[in-house]
Amino acid sequence: LFCIQLYSYTRVWIPDPEEVWKPAEIIKDYKEGDTVLHLKLEDESTLEYSIGPKDHALPFLRNPDILVGENDLTALSYLHEPAVLHNLKVRFLESNHIYTYCGIVLVAINPYEQLQIYGEEVINAYSGQNMGDMDPHIFAVAEEAYKQMARDEKNQSIIVSGESGAGKTVSAKYAMRFFATVGGSANDTSVEEKVLASSPIMEAIGNAKTTRNDNSSRFGKYIQIGFDRRYHIIGANMRTYLLEKSRVVFQADEERNYHIFYQLCASSSLPEFKDLTLTSAEDFTYTSLGENIFIEGVNDAEDLVKTKEALTMLGVKEIHQVSIFKVIASILHLGNVGIVSERDGESCHINRDDTHLHHFCRLLGIEQEQMEHWLCRRKLVTTAETYVKNVSYAQAVNARDALAKHIYAHLFDWIVEHINKALHTSTKQHSFIGVLDIYGFETFEINSFEQFCINYANEKLQQQFNSHVFKLEQEEYMKEQIPWTLIDFYDNQPCIDLIEAKLGILDLLDEECKVPKGTDQNWAQKLYSKHSKSGHFEKPRMSNRSFIVVHFADKVEYQCDGFLEKNRDTVYEEQINILKASQFQLVADLFNDGKDAGPPSATSKTSKINVRAAKPAPKGHNREHRKTVGTQFRNSLHLLMETLNATTPHYVRCIKPNDFKESFVFDSRRAVQQLRACGVLETIRISAAGYPSRWTYPDFFSRYRVLMTKKDMTIGDKKQVCKNLLETLIKDPDKFQFGKTKIFFRAGQVAYLEKLRADKFRFACINIQKTVRGWLQRIRYRKIRKSAITLQRYGRGYLARRYAEMLRLTRAALICQKQYRMVRVRREYLRTRRAVITIQAFTRGMFIRRLYQEFLLHHKAMIIQKTIRGWLVRKKYLRARYAAIVIQCFYRRVRAKRQLKQLKIEARSAEHLKNLSVGMENKIVQLQKKMDNQSKEYKTQNEQLVVTNTALGSEVTKLQKEVETLRSRQTAGTQVTSLQEELEKLRAELQEANAQKKQIEEEFSNEKQGLEQVRKDRVEELEKENSLLKKEKEEMNRRIQTSNQGEFHASESHKEIRLQVELDEERQRYQNLVKEYSRLEQRYENLQEDMSSTKFHPGHRRNHSNQSSLGSDSNYPSINMSEAGDTDDTIQQVEEMGIEKAAMDLSVFMKLQKRVRELEQERKRLQTNLEKVEELSKHKGNEPKSSTSEDDINADLAYNSLKRQELETENKKLKNDLNELRKAVADKASDNNSSNELQEGYNLLLNQLKAANEELDVRKEEVLMLKTQIVNSTRQSENINHIVKWTDNKKPVDSEDTVDAPDLKNKAQDWGYLNEDGELGLAYQGLKQVARLLEAQLQTQSRQHKDELEALHTQIELLKDNLEKKQEMLDHFSTLSPEALVEFSVQQEITRLTNENLDLKELVEKLEKNEKKLKKQLRIYMKKVQELEVSQATKSRPELTRQVTVQRKEKDFEGMLEYYKDDEALLVKTLITDMKPNAVSATVPCLPAYILFMCIRHADYINDDQKVHSLLTANINAIKKVLKRNNDDFEMTSFWLANTSRLLHCLKQYSGDEAFMTQNTAKQNEHCLKNFDLAEYRQVLSDLSIQIYQQLVRVAEGIMQPMIVSAMLESESIPSLAGVKPMGYRNRSSSLDCESGGPVGYTLQALIKQLGQFYTIMADHGLDPEISQQVVRQLFYSINAVTLNNLLLRKDVCSWSTGMQLRYNISQLEEWLRGKNLHQSGAVATIEPVIQAAQLLQVKKKTSQDAEAICSLCTALSLQQIVKILNLYTPLNEFEERVTVSFIREIQNRLQDRIENNQLLVDTKYTFPVLFPYTPSALSLETVHIPASLSLDFLTRV
Repeated sequence: LFCIQLYSYTRVWIPDPEEVWKPAEIIKDYKEGDTVLHLKLEDESTLEYSIGPKDHALPFLRNPDILVGENDLTALSYLHEPAVLHNLKVRFLESNHIYTYCGIVLVAINPYEQLQIYGEEVINAYSGQNMGDMDPHIFAVAEEAYKQMARDEKNQSIIVSGESGAGKTVSAKYAMRFFATVGGSANDTSVEEKVLASSPIMEAIGNAKTTRNDNSSRFGKYIQIGFDRRYHIIGANMRTYLLEKSRVVFQADEERNYHIFYQLCASSSLPEFKDLTLTSAEDFTYTSLGENIFIEGVNDAEDLVKTKEALTMLGVKEIHQVSIFKVIASILHLGNVGIVSERDGESCHINRDDTHLHHFCRLLGIEQEQMEHWLCRRKLVTTAETYVKNVSYAQAVNARDALAKHIYAHLFDWIVEHINKALHTSTKQHSFIGVLDIYGFETFEINSFEQFCINYANEKLQQQFNSHVFKLEQEEYMKEQIPWTLIDFYDNQPCIDLIEAKLGILDLLDEECKVPKGTDQNWAQKLYSKHSKSGHFEKPRMSNRSFIVVHFADKVEYQCDGFLEKNRDTVYEEQINILKASQFQLVADLFNDGKDAGPPSATSKTSKINVRAAKPAPKGHNREHRKTVGTQFRNSLHLLMETLNATTPHYVRCIKPNDFKESFVFDSRRAVQQLRACGVLETIRISAAGYPSRWTYPDFFSRYRVLMTKKDMTIGDKKQVCKNLLETLIKDPDKFQFGKTKIFFRAGQVAYLEKLRADKFRFACINIQKTVRGWLQRIRYRKIRKSAITLQRYGRGYLARRYAEMLRLTRAALICQKQYRMVRVRREYLRTRRAVITIQAFTRGMFIRRLYQEFLLHHKAMIIQKTIRGWLVRKKYLRARYAAIVIQCFYRRVRAKRQLKQLKIEARSAEHLKNLSVGMENKIVQLQKKMDNQSKEYKTQNEQLVVTNTALGSEVTKLQKEVETLRSRQTAGTQVTSLQEELEKLRAELQEANAQKKQIEEEFSNEKQGLEQVRKDRVEELEKENSLLKKEKEEMNRRIQTSNQGEFHASESHKEIRLQVELDEERQRYQNLVKEYSRLEQRYENLQEDMSSTKFHPGHRRNHSNQSSLGSDSNYPSINMSEAGDTDDTIQQVEEMGIEKAAMDLSVFMKLQKRVRELEQERKRLQTNLEKVEELSKHKGNEPKSSTSEDDINADLAYNSLKRQELETENKKLKNDLNELRKAVADKASDNNSSNELQEGYNLLLNQLKAANEELDVRKEEVLMLKTQIVNSTRQSENINHIVKWTDNKKPVDSEDTVDAPDLKNKAQDWGYLNEDGELGLAYQGLKQVARLLEAQLQTQSRQHKDELEALHTQIELLKDNLEKKQEMLDHFSTLSPEALVEFSVQQEITRLTNENLDLKELVEKLEKNEKKLKKQLRIYMKKVQELEVSQATKSRPELTRQVTVQRKEKDFEGMLEYYKDDEALLVKTLITDMKPNAVSATVPCLPAYILFMCIRHADYINDDQKVHSLLTANINAIKKVLKRNNDDFEMTSFWLANTSRLLHCLKQYSGDEAFMTQNTAKQNEHCLKNFDLAEYRQVLSDLSIQIYQQLVRVAEGIMQPMIVSAMLESESIPSLAGVKPMGYRNRSSSLDCESGGPVGYTLQALIKQLGQFYTIMADHGLDPEISQQVVRQLFYSINAVTLNNLLLRKDVCSWSTGMQLRYNISQLEEWLRGKNLHQSGAVATIEPVIQAAQLLQVKKKTSQDAEAICSLCTALSLQQIVKILNLYTPLNEFEERVTVSFIREIQNRLQDRIENNQLLVDTKYTFPVLFPYTPSALSLETVHIPASLSLDFLTRV
């Protein structure tokens, strides 16, 4: 009845020849006894499907859509072949998931595409996780094996199988990579790198291209990775099985030989391979048989480089590598050896000039003649004699190929042996994990000996697999204590017995090989006669040379041809003996007798089982006792099975989806074949035979509580409720069983329960729909009724408004009439009133005008009277004034006559004439000198004229002689006339030349006068050009801004973000260096545990006298930028760092460059000071002095200064004029075409310029002489201490302005004489001052003009350069794309900012340096003043006693603590080593930091540098040791992070730098350090703080790591929201600790509580709030990374309900941030990706609008993450729909242009760069109280 109910309107699977299985739906109820099922296919067509005993059985039922796509096939309700195939197909094609669990088996489908799911972040995500918690992955299987090895202390094995091209090698490689990453070696032996390095070597010598796979492994291998007791990799060992030697000499079409051959041929042109004499692979027989020597996308030359690197990594010496390549090359040459058949056909020979044979023998170091002889012959040994026999051509070729295969096989074994030696370790192995990469079941059109051995191995592995699955299944039932019966499963032991038992196939094959003339045909007949009755052996109907074996997967027909030869593996002993005699040691070792025994396995001594070599050595060379290949393979297979049986196996089954190597193409028929062959379906069958569906009681209760009644819900025991429900719903008790923790169901029962649940929901939905529809109809009725009432209301209102309008119009008409009548009457009244007013106005105006005329006449009469009276008075005044003037004139004339008389007397005096003659003599001398110069010039010109006249006279004489000669010779008068005309012409030319000379002289004199005007014009032109350039610059800037305005505005925010990102990256790189240094230091300390700890020797500065660098705690040379100006320190740094390193160091370069500029500025400053001193001396020299010697000195100084100043001024002026003249003339010359004449003019101008310079020198001497006389006269006048005073104004005459007189005493008595002499002196001095003033103004103007001109030239040059750069930038901009333009502009901006920062940095450093110098000087002066005051006070007050001084010190506590040097260790031990955070919890936060700083202050106060150095070094080392000892203690780490940062802030706050003293109090400023600059120690403490911060974050993340997934994704913060889906075997995997009840489940409240504890601890320890915010931000990033990574790797949590739960959990975290006032810390931004992921799970995912909304919503998620979430999205019930493939494709198309990181998972190891902001303490040091509990009595308060 139950079965019939399931076949009612349900979906089924029916067989199909193309797709294997095709879906259909039953459209008519099936009743018992019906022979036909009415079906509807997917194309809407109908089908009548016959059922019955003779026809088909009932079709397989389809699983509900909710179960389709499950990551574990055992979770399917219906377990059968079509369900498995469909589930794999959906996961592979729609979700692109290549991994799927099938019970304990991981099914891996080859995607033929490189997927980004194997990175280190994926390894970290799977590390430590339970197998059923994450999506299926090869890393999950590897983690399961690693975890079981650590937990159960039992060896593990991972068995990777599949046919060629299915991806076995890649899966094994990724498994080993996981072990190498997770179980890395504890020391630096790099064992894991060596294990990974073996892969490229084995791929090169053991992999080849086949028709199914480009990198097919042609051998099997079992790699044992050994671990120590701490589960770190210590070594590895490799065993190989059944190398396909036949591939060396034969390849099918489109196949290749082993990769190493093609790698050597591709690199044959390299110098190191010239000796191999190789060419292209097409030229060799063994590499060209497949007719395709290339693989698409593979570079054989590059692969050879990787192979060589791997060989070097594994310790293979270079000489051995060369030998290996020689052996491989020799095989290629051996294949090309030409064997020529003789005519008789029974013998053959090789040509003696065969080059390939020569190369073969040369490369192997053997005799060519011997090899040539034995390649064509063989030795036969009988009892009586031994003789040599020729062989036929075919036998010789077979022998040659057998030799090639034998050589390659031995070389392969040698390489494997050396790899094992390299991976061997002497450390005792505790356990191992084996990775078996072996061939899968194979069946081809022609199957030979290799396929037989491969399928035999797979039979053994399948038997082991079946027994293991059965054992696990029975263990599960026993553990749950449910009754069970023996499950019948397929046992392939009969098939194995057929192959390996006595007289089995292998025994008969060995027996036939021993027969002297045994053949494949005889062996086949023996098989037919012995095994014809076996159920696993069949004889083909149409062949007598083949047989069929019925394997577990399929029937395989084997061709007997070649079985005997391949089993014998015959090689002639004579050829082997030749190889043994090789002169090369490696070749001889390959075939040595002891070689085959091999060394003992690396794991045989330490592993729990005896692991022996894969190929045991033969006992001797007797052919009768040598083991055949089949026997060797059977023995090695038995050893392998023993190893696997002694370990816990894990299975990976690789599936090849299609034969065309196309990415994500699924061929159902090929997939079904492999599923049947690899045992996946057998696993399904075993599971289905028992109770495949399993539910825990809480999950079952949560899923199916909708089927319970209210009465059942009241029962508190959920287990009893589940039992009652199942007994009610399922009547057959055999369909389910109750275990201890789970409920077990037969196949199909979960589907039945799901159907009942769906019916319940459907009934509930109908009730909901009924209620909602009734509610909607009531709403509609109410809306209609409300509309009718509204219409009525509006109609009545309209009628009422019309009536009211009529009333308003009537009233308005009455009002209009009233107003009109009123207006008409009022207008009449106003007109009459206006007329009356007009008449009154005219009348009143007439009377007023008459009155005005009368007043006007009276006013005019008064004006006439006033004018006449004034004229009379002025006339009288003028007469009186004229009379006074006449009197004054007569008086002044008399006075002038007297003065004239006095002047005449003065003029006649000799002394006056003598004074006047002084200046005249000088002028006469100058004029005489000038006359002499002119006379010299005149003589020179006369001499030139004489020379010219002489030349002209000689020329005239010569011409006359010529005329006479011509007259004597020729009588014709015409010639004389022509000569006379020519003579006249020459004279005319001479006169013209003289005229032109005069004209040129006049022109250049005019030009000389116009040069000044030209210069002025030039300046104006330059100014105009400057203005034009400015305009062009502004225009260019405007154009650039206009062209780039849109892009720059758009990129401004991006620039800021990018700059911030670059700053963070730079800070991150620095902190990563600190972190790496911390890690290296930790490793060093671990290795040196028994040695003394490293000493810390950083130095410090004192008074800028010594500079030191960091010792063991600093990786880089310490360069203090604040001392950049100190040349000695900089040079010392350059010498220490070296010239090249210093040249690369930008800071040192900047220091030297800045020092040069400072020296230049210092020189200028000294020059200026010197000039000021000289000028001051000059001024002092003009002042009167009492001493004659001082007067002389000052006069000399004044004269020298004046002379130097004048000379420099004139020199500069003349040089500038000369340069300007030369430039102007040169410019003029460049523009003139007549170069010769211009050159002459230029020379003439230069001569004139020289003459002007000489004249200028003369004038300069005259000026100096005059100034000397003036100075002398001034000195003489100063010696006469007489001051003349004016009698009229009582003002003294200035000593400088007085005039010498012979007898001033007598003349002073005469008032008139004094008056006359004073006026003349005043006039003379006034003229002199005016001349000086004009001269000074002229010089000032000249200097200003020169400076302005130079500035303009400089500005013009700068503008030109700027314009050129702008033009280049504009041209460059025009060629750039918008993206490149933005990037280029950002780079330019960064360059500009960098330059500005460097300049500002230099300025700041210079200011800091000066500031420090001044401060130190001030401190020294203050100290001296204090000492002086103390000494004076002591002298003046000797009665003060010592007690007063002590009392004063106790009263004024300076915040310092004194200790003895011997107590330093005790101080460190008490404050750091033995300090507990709770010991100072009730005191001031960071009390140890304050105490340590006060001790440092005292050491600085007493100027003890050794004490400072020792104390700081001991503190830092002690803190490091404490943190190392408590590396997992959050409280201790937080405590010392707070104290270290506070000590760092104290060193900054009290350093004396003004930048750190802005918030200090006056008392705190007094406590600043006095003697030492501890900037280097601040850097060391900053690095230590970064290390402590990183440790704090690491400890916090380690505590939170196990809580995040459970709290964020698994706990039900909103009860009853999440629905539970049917889970499979992997939901409770074997990795869970079942005895302890599984892992502890954490809730969100526990996570928030843990965060609160972290924040409280940091706050209690006084950690800076900014640092606490950064810690919280980092922890929230970790929450986001772990949560999002798990969400991306777990299908079961990607649902709508999980999105709701996740969003609620995030809101709780945000609420916690707001409650702690941390919402501004940036923590919310770090969890933005997981917020968007939660929103993505909740939004609709159907239409294009939904796709657009998702694209705009998920800005923090990458495209790969969005697609992954959409693929993983799983409906929890059938009412939800899956995300369609088309919708995902639309999302990809919309976001394909987004520029983003293509990484799927978030980097959980990323750490934000930490920034320690400066936060000074408001606590004064003198107020710090030390509790007695700390036992610091040895500290003394100072």
